[in-house]
Amino acid sequence: MRHSTALAASLLCTLALPTAAQADETQDTASQASDAFTLGQITVTAHPGADPGIDLNTLDARAMQTFQRATLDDAVNLMPGVSASNSGGARNEQLIYVRGFDRYQVPLSIDGIRVYLPADGRLDYGRFLTADIAQVQVAKGYVSVLDGPGAMGGAINLVTSKPTKAIEAKVGGTLNLGRKAEYAGYNAYALLGTKHELWYAQASYTRNFQDHWDLPASYTPTADSAENGGHRDLSRSSDWRVNAKIGLTPNATDEYSLSYTRQEGEKNAPLHVNDAASSQKSWKWPYWNIDSLYFLSKTALGDSATLKTRLYRNSFDNLLSAYDDATQTTRVKGKSFDSWYADTAWGGSAQLDLALAPVDTLSIAAHYRRDKHVEWQKSFSTGITEPHQTSIEETYSVAAENRLQLAPTLRLTTGISFDWRNLVQAQDYSDSAFINYDLHNGSAINGQGQLSWSPDAATSVHASVSARTRFPTLSERFSTKFGGAVSNPALKAERATNYEIGASHHFGPVNAAGAVFYSHISNVIVAFPVTYEGESATQSRNLGHGNYYGAELALTAQVLPTLSLGGNYTWTHRDLDDPTDSAFEPTGVPTHKAFAWADWTPLPALHLLPNADIASNRWTVNTAGTAYYRTGSYVLANLTARYDLREGMSVSLGARNLFDDYYVLTDGFPERGRSFFASFQVSY
Repeated sequence: MRHSTALAASLLCTLALPTAAQADETQDTASQASDAFTLGQITVTAHPGADPGIDLNTLDARAMQTFQRATLDDAVNLMPGVSASNSGGARNEQLIYVRGFDRYQVPLSIDGIRVYLPADGRLDYGRFLTADIAQVQVAKGYVSVLDGPGAMGGAINLVTSKPTKAIEAKVGGTLNLGRKAEYAGYNAYALLGTKHELWYAQASYTRNFQDHWDLPASYTPTADSAENGGHRDLSRSSDWRVNAKIGLTPNATDEYSLSYTRQEGEKNAPLHVNDAASSQKSWKWPYWNIDSLYFLSKTALGDSATLKTRLYRNSFDNLLSAYDDATQTTRVKGKSFDSWYADTAWGGSAQLDLALAPVDTLSIAAHYRRDKHVEWQKSFSTGITEPHQTSIEETYSVAAENRLQLAPTLRLTTGISFDWRNLVQAQDYSDSAFINYDLHNGSAINGQGQLSWSPDAATSVHASVSARTRFPTLSERFSTKFGGAVSNPALKAERATNYEIGASHHFGPVNAAGAVFYSHISNVIVAFPVTYEGESATQSRNLGHGNYYGAELALTAQVLPTLSLGGNYTWTHRDLDDPTDSAFEPTGVPTHKAFAWADWTPLPALHLLPNADIASNRWTVNTAGTAYYRTGSYVLANLTARYDLREGMSVSLGARNLFDDYYVLTDGFPERGRSFFASFQVSY
């Protein structure tokens, strides 16, 4: 590290402890944020957090605004146990890992409605904006079976806001500046809502435009580098989202809401800085759109039962365009193509909560989802456009959870679910003919239990075990990977058994929390080498296994009336065995990670918030997949200054990566250098 980085580390190391605590009971945590849409919650175990709105399992809007985290991957990197990374390669997608589990094993939802791409599961978390989100929930390891299938290692849920006043309005914006304070883009959002005794309505809009981002000054290109420094080539992107909802609240217990969310994005993909031009793939996405219409309800059935329902229709439309080279002007070579995805999902769930006794509650849930994936491709070297290929799959889940109060301070929660999947159709197209793959269904059983103890109002302790699975995507079962792979319709679900022990305590002005975790993973999908029609190929098989384990710590402290400190720290160790590759190492997750902050108020209206992103090195692999190595560690010093002009109105100035440090998360893709911002927020 350079001297500036070491200095930043020494100044901020005392803050590299976490924020907030984990409670003794499972609860709907969005109630912590008064404007969070409670019908859109999932079930997580958490405890109300202190300023600035970060705890072990939830992240509030105030934290995302304070630290200028405009996209989901950047925002959740504030939390313990969660790491942001980059896929690298031609896709150059933003990734999130939860205790080492990746995007295939940690489902993403908006208001409890899963965002899922049945073809390949490759969500780009950089496309999901945070300006209009009230809260992000992250369940780790233990994810309630009531919330549906797929949460093998955790779950992420974006909770939209709900109006709390008769007239409610918010508007805000950020001007982003590059390393030399030049224009680099902007973020803007607006919200208007109304709440009355019997109904409410709200609409919000957010947009993020990135003209470019800058590499650090210390980046030195080589003679044949694909990047010359300064503005990162092909880093332009644009995203927007609108969310609207209308709800009925006919009495104190019941609620019915109809919501609509649409987000549209377009992005380019920076190239590997060192790979030869002949091996580079120049890809961009002219559109990457998600659309969701959903109905949520909660109805009391007498004094001892409650029925909750969710019904939805989702769509995902995506165009991937490949060019001959980085100029993106010609399309005559064999590697130039257009590839379209058009996905539609219909589904719903119902949950019945029954109070069997004053100390015993039973919940029963059922989920159904039907995914239809349509794809086709145009080759520019041949001029041929394929006919549409269609795959259809249905997923079911039934679950039961019991919450038993064993004593006034002791509660036992147990759950079990059965998931199954019916593959109705799986098509491909090759050599001017349709391929209809063999159909194979799958099933899995999940079980979990948690014991929670709260001896007093300031202390909580919990222990849990959860065995969860996730079904493979269509791509994992059937993709030919441009002729280099063989299908495997009978591919089984991956499985993880997650263990956790945690505790939290309030020491007067100090809030502390921590957890240790261990996960055993089996049936991990790997690419097994095979020979097919005389050629070398691979086939997805359930041959991998391993163990993830580590610890999370969190602390906030009100040191002085004008000074509070806090932060979080995570240690993660991953031992994953791929029997097909003796050199394999699990990539993307640092062994040590921390976020630290201070909030100093020298004047009643002025907040100075120095903060730092800290991480040790992590494994990465070269483009050819032949050499694994560790990237360097980093400490990124950041600063925000916020001035409250009056109640509900503030302006902020700040900088990210103040010392312009050079760091890499994945092979060949250096990250952003120094940047500046100026923002404002107004609420009524």
